[in-house]
Amino acid sequence: MSSNKETFGKTVGFVLAVCLVCAALVSISAVGLKPMQLENKLLDKQTKILEAAGLLDKAGKDIPGTYKKYVEAKLIELDSGKFIEGDVNLFDERSNARDVTKSSKPENDIAGINRRSDTAVIYLVKDDAGQIDTVVLPIVGSGLWDLMFGFIGFETDLNTVKNVIYSDHKETPGLGAEVQNPKWIALWKGKKMFDEQGNIAIEIVKGGAKKDNVHGVDGLSGATLTSNGVERTLHFWLGNEGYGPFIANVRDGGLN
Repeated sequence: MSSNKETFGKTVGFVLAVCLVCAALVSISAVGLKPMQLENKLLDKQTKILEAAGLLDKAGKDIPGTYKKYVEAKLIELDSGKFIEGDVNLFDERSNARDVTKSSKPENDIAGINRRSDTAVIYLVKDDAGQIDTVVLPIVGSGLWDLMFGFIGFETDLNTVKNVIYSDHKETPGLGAEVQNPKWIALWKGKKMFDEQGNIAIEIVKGGAKKDNVHGVDGLSGATLTSNGVERTLHFWLGNEGYGPFIANVRDGGLN
């Protein structure tokens, strides 16, 4: 009987020892890989920003170098649309949106984000002469399954689109995930987000937009809810609770 208890105790001890060793190895691996994960996350972000600005081909394999040369990140206060002081490298939109002291609940939450960070980081992209020729604005809004994160690349009129790039989403492969299909991305170039009266006019057209519709982009086949989510996200972020005040400031010479 004593022998059986002794054997059972040794077994439990062995299992616990193995668990502790495995847990230690997992923890060490997680800590060791974190810098690499953060580096890869930053590289992906820089890649999407350059793609939104139409500079990805120019960058080639030197994404960090091209980003550093052409892109300047600036912090803005969304309610006023004005530039503010702050470390853009420490900014985390997702964390801010969860913090009630750094975010607010939109009155008209058509994007389905629940809370919106009070500040945002926008990206001013310069040409070889050092002149700003593109403004990239981050966006976030609900798709079919979860929030989708992306970027809009604008010409300096903040109306004419260069690219709309989605960087992070959980949409269905072959359906909503087509937001990352190069053929669909190509449809955005040259589209106008606002009409001549300054009203938000961009629309995702189920069945396809007419060729002369400068405000229309073809809907994603079989992904109506994702398409609707994209349209609502754009309408939210281009409106007064999004980048509306910033866009108004820029049109009044706010980049000069």
